[in-house]
Amino acid sequence: MVGSVNGEGTMGVLWKLEPATAAKHRLYQRYLDAWWPILLQTNQRTGYAFPRVTLLDAFAGPGRYEGKEPGSPVFILDRLLNHHAVERMNLSRSRVHLVFIERDPARYAHLVSELVAVFGPLEDLPVRVEVRRGEAGKDSLPILTELGAWGNPILGIFDSWGSVNVPLEVMAKIARNRSSEVITTFGPNWFSRREELNADLLDTVFGGRGFWTPAADEARPDERWRAWLGTYRDALKRAGFGYQLQFKLVPRTGQHLYLVFGTGSEAGLRAMKDAMWKVDDRDGESFRDPRNRGGAVAGQIDLFQMEETLDPELAELVTQRLARGDVTVEAVGRWLLTETSRWMPTHALRAARVMRQDGSLVVQSAGKLTTKSVVGLPAPVNS
Repeated sequence: MVGSVNGEGTMGVLWKLEPATAAKHRLYQRYLDAWWPILLQTNQRTGYAFPRVTLLDAFAGPGRYEGKEPGSPVFILDRLLNHHAVERMNLSRSRVHLVFIERDPARYAHLVSELVAVFGPLEDLPVRVEVRRGEAGKDSLPILTELGAWGNPILGIFDSWGSVNVPLEVMAKIARNRSSEVITTFGPNWFSRREELNADLLDTVFGGRGFWTPAADEARPDERWRAWLGTYRDALKRAGFGYQLQFKLVPRTGQHLYLVFGTGSEAGLRAMKDAMWKVDDRDGESFRDPRNRGGAVAGQIDLFQMEETLDPELAELVTQRLARGDVTVEAVGRWLLTETSRWMPTHALRAARVMRQDGSLVVQSAGKLTTKSVVGLPAPVNS
């Protein structure tokens, strides 16, 4: 299905596909499987459909990896054109825009060749594909303006393996736009190379020195990445995204990866978490919440198979929430949805049942344990 271009002259242009990147790609694929039909299918009741939908891949890369695996532009376009619901999505070049930006000239040229080799002439496709040579931070907004993207949904993927250098004003412009979302990736070494700090650049990324200096001053290695990740999540909140997810992607082998997702839609929030649960785990990847400071995550326990087992991360997160005071199970579920990386409201009641059995949670209200029950932590034992 995915073709290839002549491999000559690719030294320094292509690189090895890392396990964490492969897992991230599967997450993107699962999320886009839900994202495209939500935005493109005509509503049978209202007949409503967005007149235009734009996907922006601002660090597009060369289109494939050393092992011939497809890069994000290739699998994104392939996944759209071969979507199971494509016949109901009314694809057209005026309605669906895919924008791929790549700064490096050799990688840009390779990307163009790769896309043509796989899909044929881009001008013959049923959607508009724009491949631009440029910089994500400087050129994303002008290109989106040129293509008339504003006023309709945009998904911005800012997937840089190195330093995050996209100004917060770019994120804010997208956040203010109708039904739009962003995904930002932090490379594995970003949080540790503090001697390379460019204060002026970080001011533009995080919105000012006062916002990021506490993270820069964090001296504990195990807490530094949490501080930076939380700082960026807070930046997306200030930019205008009503919901933000932060998570650590941990493959079985190789280096981990950090992602932050911003959306204004609870449906988008649920779709991203649902994509995490559906990701194939053949490489042993897991998604971890930055708040997890306890034992290892047990793995991708099936969403509907948690009656007698409890992921240690979920238990720790529920405990952290209850440490702030007694609350209903329903409120715990809401917190899990909006504040944790992958947990859903349905996990709250199941967690409460298991934690009550092992004595790590008490039910403060009478009657059967339900989502309306008030729960809390057991009283400390006097020594």
